[in-house]
Amino acid sequence: MWSFFHKFGSPPWLYALSGVILRWLLPVTLLALLVGMVWGLLFTSPDFRQGNSYRIIYIHVPAAVVAMAGYYLMALAGAINLIWRMKMADVAMKAAAPVGAAFTFIALFTGAVWGKPTWGTWWVWDARITSMLILFFLYLGVLALYEAFENKEAAGKACAVLSLVGMVNIPIIYKSVDWWYSLHQSASIKFTGDSTIDSSMLYPLLLMIASFYALFTCCLLLNMRTELLQRESRTQWVRRLVSAAGNN
Repeated sequence: MWSFFHKFGSPPWLYALSGVILRWLLPVTLLALLVGMVWGLLFTSPDFRQGNSYRIIYIHVPAAVVAMAGYYLMALAGAINLIWRMKMADVAMKAAAPVGAAFTFIALFTGAVWGKPTWGTWWVWDARITSMLILFFLYLGVLALYEAFENKEAAGKACAVLSLVGMVNIPIIYKSVDWWYSLHQSASIKFTGDSTIDSSMLYPLLLMIASFYALFTCCLLLNMRTELLQRESRTQWVRRLVSAAGNN
């Protein structure tokens, strides 16, 4: 197990592994997204209160769920970088930040689109919406810190600390609708007790959540591969890759 863990410290091994994963994961992800969107947006029944406007749930909820999970991953990579000084963890943390920010923006945007017909306004300073906005700023903060330091090792440490400190916001997002009065509805999918969403709407939603997780993984791996090539541009293994690509 430990030998497998230490392999992640090898840029050539990680680059090759990510390429293998992407070759099968990317087409499966695109197919799952297509099936999930067609199923959810076209073939589910209208909600008895919200009509067809609720269908944005098949984009909004998966984006929000994966945005929060992505922050966990970024913070975990930051902790590994601080404790074991593993450079590949720093690569993962930097690669996760723009992807997480994009998913958070999608969640905020689709939430605003959903809120207009439901609440009569594009934006309210609701506890969950505000904490999601803070999550977006935390992602942007990590990106800004990486650009603010000339010393990339110092930048990685600063970003790791910010990522770990920002973890306090994730439980607030989850529990905000329970702790404070909120216009935002509580969770429809529950792991304990009965879910409040009908199975005909639940199954395409679960498929979309799984698809968004896969999409996040694909984007993360692509970003990591790009970052690895930039950091290792002067090494022999990258030169061999460039040479092989040129010959092809």
